[in-house]
Amino acid sequence: MAISGNATPLIALDAVVLDTETTGLDPARARLVEIAAVPMRTGRLDRTAALRQRVRPDEPVPAAAVAIHGIDDAALRDAPDFQEAWPALAPVLRDRIVIGHAIGFDLAVLRNECARVDLSWSPPPCLDTMLLAQLARPDLAGHSIEQLAAWLDVAVVDRHSALGDAITTGEVFLALVPWLRERGIRTFAEAGQACRRLTEALEQQHHAGWTDVAALAGRSFSATSAARLDTEPYRHRVLDVMSKPQAVVPGTTVADAAQRMADLRISSLFVAADVAHLRPETSGIVTERDVLRAVAEQGAAMLQKPVQALASSPVRAVPADAFVYRAIAQMRRLKVRHLGVTDEQGALCGAVSARDLLRQRAEEAIWLGEEIDEANDVGELAQGWSRLPVVATGLVAEGMSGGEVAAIISHELCAVSARATALAERRMAEEGFGPPPCAYAFAVLGSAGRGESLMALDQDNALVFAEGAPGSDNDRWFERLGALAADILHEVGVPYCRGGVMASNPQWRGSMLTWRDRVDDWIRGSDPQDLLSVDIFFDLRGVYGDLALTSALRAAAFEAAAGEIGFAKLLVEAAGTPAPGLGFFGRFRTEQGRIDLKKSGLFGIVSAARALAIRHRILDRSTPKRLAAVQALGIGAAEDLEALAEAHGVFLSLILSQQVEDMANGIPPGNTVAVKRLSAGERKRLRSALEAVRHIDETTRNLLFRG
Repeated sequence: MAISGNATPLIALDAVVLDTETTGLDPARARLVEIAAVPMRTGRLDRTAALRQRVRPDEPVPAAAVAIHGIDDAALRDAPDFQEAWPALAPVLRDRIVIGHAIGFDLAVLRNECARVDLSWSPPPCLDTMLLAQLARPDLAGHSIEQLAAWLDVAVVDRHSALGDAITTGEVFLALVPWLRERGIRTFAEAGQACRRLTEALEQQHHAGWTDVAALAGRSFSATSAARLDTEPYRHRVLDVMSKPQAVVPGTTVADAAQRMADLRISSLFVAADVAHLRPETSGIVTERDVLRAVAEQGAAMLQKPVQALASSPVRAVPADAFVYRAIAQMRRLKVRHLGVTDEQGALCGAVSARDLLRQRAEEAIWLGEEIDEANDVGELAQGWSRLPVVATGLVAEGMSGGEVAAIISHELCAVSARATALAERRMAEEGFGPPPCAYAFAVLGSAGRGESLMALDQDNALVFAEGAPGSDNDRWFERLGALAADILHEVGVPYCRGGVMASNPQWRGSMLTWRDRVDDWIRGSDPQDLLSVDIFFDLRGVYGDLALTSALRAAAFEAAAGEIGFAKLLVEAAGTPAPGLGFFGRFRTEQGRIDLKKSGLFGIVSAARALAIRHRILDRSTPKRLAAVQALGIGAAEDLEALAEAHGVFLSLILSQQVEDMANGIPPGNTVAVKRLSAGERKRLRSALEAVRHIDETTRNLLFRG
């Protein structure tokens, strides 16, 4: 099935910038004399792959037109006519977004040229920089290409040549993207939706005979296609399929290592001096294939040599909580059949083989994530991140629950945050800041930490470093790192946190000592207003750097808060009471036909589960696991907790389904759901879910004081 790419961020568009030169300004009569197309990918123009073609019309070029573009009849004498040129031009426009300045004119000319020689014409999805500029800066005196280039400090290249104008237009578009982002226009579909509001400009283009770009701007297109998206690798994590780690010391003979693999029925062994404390950076790996290949090449004498001679090091590894699709993609990229598996502290806790992963029926649809991990700049990172809505759409279509898809989204949000930090660190080195002054970890908070992110996401992150007081040189170094990481994430498509929960802000970064003191201050606090956003700290998940720092900090915070009923109670009060989702006679409370399921239910369940986890020292992160752990304590309200867990899943699924539909229509994803689009069964489940949260305050208070 074709999966819509409407949710692709503007910075990540796979597009072509088009411009034409013609015999006149009336598209009904104008004939093509030159066309140019410049590919654009990952936020860059590929000038080396540009196409430029002159076309001979079957009529003389008017002197007025020659005076503008300089292309006369003599220059076109050996050029092909349109019918001859079209087979080379058509593929350039196929399955690509077309960007141009006043592109409606160019498309009208191409449409009419095709009609004259009875060629088929299908207008491509497109964006017009003239319209986009009116959205970005409606107050400009004019929006010609020269005026926009001057405003955006873009060099004008070879004006009034098709190639020069296409290059200038492409650079203008790229310079417009940040301005559009600040106006809430981030994706292809959102740009199209916004352009359709420019009724006066569109009316003028219509009267001039131009193609209706409003109907094409943001029009659905296929970002990728697959016969069917295999969901199995997205449902299982590596820890579900890995085997326990088995290791030998470097001096073990190849024969003994081979015998051990045969006895244990495994296909690989780690090789390390300290087999009790395995880490990928200090270990090697040897496989049964390595042994067979060595014996075949060097004979039986190889069996008596130390296994270290065959081991590959360091060990390539994947986190235990990574999804199977991630491990498959990594094996393909590295061209290996075995990976180590690491825990949260970075120690080897298992091994996984291609044989293990094949049981998950992996197919060619596995590509999400590797582009993020391998991105070398912001454009490539945005391109990788743009895959996420496509996959989310496919997984929803295949019937995966909101909770399952939210876990995928969260995993990739962690990955993009990690890569943004790596790029920020590299940029700091280029700026002369030097290497990190001490060990540190970049962490995500809130829904990403819990594994419950949906598509209406923003940044919630923090920095933990080994040493350095507030205002110290270390702190200033990490302030710059946090700011750069936040800027990169914002540019890629993960907006700044409106509440300021970002590592660039002093209250969300600090040394281990600073953080411990901060946690103590929170626990001793007495005003709920002082604790706003504090609760999401307890969802902390390290994603880059020395992850042992975040693990130790989170464990210490839970230890300090355990049994502190007053603190947990204040967190609940700071979160507030859920807005009622049901009114009289069980009717849904809606605004403009939609109900906000985050305010009416999801947020209340998440906050209650987190507060109970803090109170009872439950280290699980996800809301369902926290609720299950509270239930396992046997302190009462088991039926209520089960209902809340089920309601949590209902809210996630309904919100995500609405977000997928909204993004395809150019509507920014949110947390509101249109009640009219719900089936009778969905309405019944929603009503039950909202009923479950009606008494959540009372349930939470009772469970806080028990145990």
